[in-house]
Amino acid sequence: MTLKISDNILKSSGLTRTQLILEIAISFYERKILSLGKAAQFSNLHRIQFQKELADRKIAIHYSEKDLDDDLKTLENLGL
Repeated sequence: MTLKISDNILKSSGLTRTQLILEIAISFYERKILSLGKAAQFSNLHRIQFQKELADRKIAIHYSEKDLDDDLKTLENLGL
């Protein structure tokens, strides 16, 4: 799918194409429309770079108690 944004809209936003894509990705992540990995992919950033962008904006990573339990079980199964 291709999303076309006119140069006029882009210029009005005051953002570059890359910045606008990042803002959309962050918005989708915050609203839980995209996962962290998919939002990073959407923004064309490595996952760690995307997480830094979130941290710079003081946006928390979505990480539930269940996620923690799953991670602890995985570590336990690996003997770590």
